Amino acid sequence: MKKGLLIVMSGPSGVGKGTVRNKFMNDPELNLAFSISMTSRSRREKETEGVDYYFVTRERFEEAIKNGELLEWTEFVGNYYGTPLAYVEKLRNEGKNVLLEIEVEGAKNVKEKCPDAIMIFITPPSMEELERRIRGRRTEPEEIVQQRLAKAAKEMQMISQYKYVVCNDDADEAAEIISVIIRHNMKRN
Repeated sequence: MKKGLLIVMSGPSGVGKGTVRNKFMNDPELNLAFSISMTSRSRREKETEGVDYYFVTRERFEEAIKNGELLEWTEFVGNYYGTPLAYVEKLRNEGKNVLLEIEVEGAKNVKEKCPDAIMIFITPPSMEELERRIRGRRTEPEEIVQQRLAKAAKEMQMISQYKYVVCNDDADEAAEIISVIIRHNMKRN
């Protein structure tokens, strides 16, 4: 059995990664499995354990770091986010194409460890639109919104680290472009 692809999709917080992902994730031709990240942050109202994230204590996350259990991890606004390594490898060895939806810093770490990863950066149509989307969530205080916007400006400078750049001006279009990218790489694999 062929080992599955590792697909990294990242971009600034609020760019719509989850919305775009949901539009192509269940396409059976893509043979995708979503890698669920682990986080030490609190669960938001509409999030589900084991679907959106694995929610763990800060202590458990630090134990995972110490034990080398993560493919990548980062800390942002006082919370850890990371990708469980064993889960990703299990899925890839089963022939699944594993999709990671992670922040830019984590993507950089994955690229170092897995140079064959397919790197896709999602951009907003503009920084003004990104700010509108972040504020539209109404889930965080102004201080966190400002931190997210400052981080987004830095992340946009990392575009050159990615093989593919997709603008999320229209989620359906962005999803179709990403589907084409995945199909192309499946043929090459």
